Amino acid sequence: MTHSSSSDRARRTVVVTGGGTGIGRATARAFAAGGDEVLVVGRTARTLAETAAGHAGVRTLTADITAPDAAERVVAAAVEHSGRIDVLVHNAAAVLPEPAGSLTPGSVRTQVETNLLAPLFLTRAAVPALAAAGGTVVCVGTAAVLGRRAFPGLSVYGATKAAMDFLVRTWAVELAPRGIRAVGVAPGETDTGIGERMGWSAGEIARHQAEAAARTPSGRVGRPEDVAWWIVRLARPEAGYASGTVVAVDGGASVV
Repeated sequence: MTHSSSSDRARRTVVVTGGGTGIGRATARAFAAGGDEVLVVGRTARTLAETAAGHAGVRTLTADITAPDAAERVVAAAVEHSGRIDVLVHNAAAVLPEPAGSLTPGSVRTQVETNLLAPLFLTRAAVPALAAAGGTVVCVGTAAVLGRRAFPGLSVYGATKAAMDFLVRTWAVELAPRGIRAVGVAPGETDTGIGERMGWSAGEIARHQAEAAARTPSGRVGRPEDVAWWIVRLARPEAGYASGTVVAVDGGASVV
């Protein structure tokens, strides 16, 4: 009897946006650990280099995914190196808290362009390569928009993530004839370091995470690796019958 392993299958090419920190970093490293070739995309060369350091198979591309030519650049960088794209992970996101009565045009545009328009155009550009490989699109959303929940202070961010869940369902139908699957993960409160990047103090972060843990049945906030595990598994060939679904990875918080 023989057992398959990562060395027994073709080396896949995986593209991960927002790969310099948090869930994107953990996802890139998890795919690489399984033997895949990973292109991590982000705006900051330093953090991308930290993601790749010590992880064979991880390459970096410094790019603003909202730029007019970004989608074509990302696809070209992946295809020129390996000739294929097997998995496209839409992880990059902008989170800019503002109440509805004080929304500023700049923050709205940044969130819509980063969280929604960039994935739309990158998917469009990647479809030929994904179709050739029988590939998978994975959208990283948020469990905060599941069901009939509100998201006070983060209406624009939440609206873009709800839109991504809709895209998962729609792409699963539209792209199925071309052999492409679409799936999503909806993380709950996860310690991605976003609090520090938003300028919160250590005390504010600790209080926020303690409150989140208290309302989560699992009794803790998530780790980036918790979410990365599901992204990697949903993109595996063995998960090929799953399409159009969004998996909550939130410790049960969305069902209480």
